[in-house]
Amino acid sequence: METVITIFLTILALYFGVGLLFGLYFVLLGATKIDSIMTDSKKKVRLLLFPGVVATWPFLLGKLFKSQTAD
Repeated sequence: METVITIFLTILALYFGVGLLFGLYFVLLGATKIDSIMTDSKKKVRLLLFPGVVATWPFLLGKLFKSQTAD
């Protein structure tokens, strides 16, 4: 059972580690590629978006790729 917990926690840590890296990129540069209104947003708004981006990064990564291929 301890091995299962260790594997689960490792996968969870990797998920949020990748989410943190993607979140930084998305909040600083990527959000403007999906929504042009984000270019005028304040830093506080982007800071509020950061936890949600970290948690839902696979969905937003898909949206980011779709928006880049549509151009």
